[in-house]
Amino acid sequence: MLDYSALSALTAVIREGSFERAARTLHVTPSAISQRIRLLEERVGCALVVRGQPCRATDAGRRLCQHTDRVRLLEQELQGALPALAPEGIARVPLPVAVNADSLATWFAPAVATFAAQAPVLMEVAVDDETHTAEWLRSGAVLAAVTATARPATGCNSQPLGAMRYRAAASPAFMARHFAEGVTAGTLARAPSLVFSPKDELQARWARRLCHRHVELPRHTLPSPQAFATAALAGMGWGMQLEVLVAQHLKDGTLVELVPDTPLDVPLYWQQARAASGVLEGLSRVVAEAARGVLRAV
Repeated sequence: MLDYSALSALTAVIREGSFERAARTLHVTPSAISQRIRLLEERVGCALVVRGQPCRATDAGRRLCQHTDRVRLLEQELQGALPALAPEGIARVPLPVAVNADSLATWFAPAVATFAAQAPVLMEVAVDDETHTAEWLRSGAVLAAVTATARPATGCNSQPLGAMRYRAAASPAFMARHFAEGVTAGTLARAPSLVFSPKDELQARWARRLCHRHVELPRHTLPSPQAFATAALAGMGWGMQLEVLVAQHLKDGTLVELVPDTPLDVPLYWQQARAASGVLEGLSRVVAEAARGVLRAV
């Protein structure tokens, strides 16, 4: 039988990043937190926390945190059905999800804001490349994710949301300086590109599709969708710009496509832990509806 006071201590340490902050959150001493986690580690037979700045969960620790999140959601749902169990009102519970930055910057943030305004939750939103958010689900770090992976993670459901459309774009001055001879494998290998992070493969995918081979691209790294567009406008580099964010710039000519009419569509999916709670099901409905208003049908 699991000790849920120990599980609460574990999730607090992982969320707060330290034993001291977890202790303040739970109104106990750091030594009490340490003792609870030590006993839990003895019970399950492996380490659950990697001590550091911040503290991180091991694989087993993440799975226990996910289990705790599910139990809290189910308990909250029960309190809603049986109000006598919560005489002081239903407390908000953490709801951890993962999403790609472009979705967060456009349609996802308004969706979760609307949801959180009426649901008793505290949203915990992690950001990663859409090709990697499914790993957050598999590790147990989150209960749901926007991902580019259609195949559901173990214990999860998956539903299509639509596709985000990107355009390879740069400023007219950048085009004149770097692509006067045309957009080829040779000119792409010399012209600076923009990437969101080392995981961002959109520019490489577009170049491979255009040139029918891999092109090693020089890269600037800018981890912000808005900064991405600002940098392109300033002539810093070319990049796969989110169409919904730069539509006006493409229309007025302050940004131009490297090769006209060569968009790249990235299908997105919503994966959620199966049978978690009605609250998570409610979030899924809100997310799907918001996505339909922005993403392209696939």
